[in-house]
Amino acid sequence: MKLSARHIEVFRAIMASGSVTGAARLLFTSQPTISRELARLEHVTGLHLFERTAGRLEATAQALLLIEEVERAYVGLERIERCAQAIRNFQQGQLAVTCLPLFSQTLLPKVCQRFHKQHPGVSVSIKAQESPLLEESLATQQHDLGLTEVAQIPRGASGELLFSADMVCVLPEHHPLQAKSRLSLADFHEVDFINLASLDTYRQRLDHHFRAAGVNRRTVIETTSAASVCAMVRQGLGVAIINPLSGLEAAQSGLTIRPLDISIAYQVMLVRPDHRPASAAVEPFCQTLREQAQAMQRALA
Repeated sequence: MKLSARHIEVFRAIMASGSVTGAARLLFTSQPTISRELARLEHVTGLHLFERTAGRLEATAQALLLIEEVERAYVGLERIERCAQAIRNFQQGQLAVTCLPLFSQTLLPKVCQRFHKQHPGVSVSIKAQESPLLEESLATQQHDLGLTEVAQIPRGASGELLFSADMVCVLPEHHPLQAKSRLSLADFHEVDFINLASLDTYRQRLDHHFRAAGVNRRTVIETTSAASVCAMVRQGLGVAIINPLSGLEAAQSGLTIRPLDISIAYQVMLVRPDHRPASAAVEPFCQTLREQAQAMQRALA
């Protein structure tokens, strides 16, 4: 005969109640059944667990030592049960997201705020990285979700257009161009300008449009991020044309944004790996992303 979970269950019930009758009541069974299982437990373990006195059971020193280990085991089982319930209810787990640094500063903070209110037990890990590391991470299925500006989706993944809006102009306080509700390319002729780095895809598209229009901007500063561009504009060093997500952030921090009379589309793609086991929290997080992207598009409109 081997030690069984039933033996331990009976032993724990007796220790809790102090009698065979009480243990039978706790386990919804008969007194003879409890007595039989206790006898088997003592036989299997070779331990003398109780002294019988006046119809009650008094735990021996061996029983007191054994119950310590039994309770530790039960705590572990209860923890597993709570964990399983939490996973069912999205109260526990982790979601891994990779994206450009821009999205970790603009789109994701509000998304995480809303998601955390609905699923407070799910932790979100955000890894912000530039190309080509971002594309490599997406291709190797290292994350549950990815956010990118690139329309081309890596092999083994599926993509969804999450956000699309035109680039906007950012103006410092009291700049003359604030008088206009919409700006043309000609408005930037010989105007001090803060540019993104020359290798940036959207910078290259802007350069193409300005060359075609014969407009010469006075580039006073080049920098690698939209956040840095806005910081330079805030200091009155010039104007800039940036992505609409950063434009909304700039407007909330006191800068002025204006639309352009030409469309320079900016898009955000949501990328999901096809071969990575999906966390239960992925779809709720994606839905929160969609709702926040729609809210930002309405704000721009």
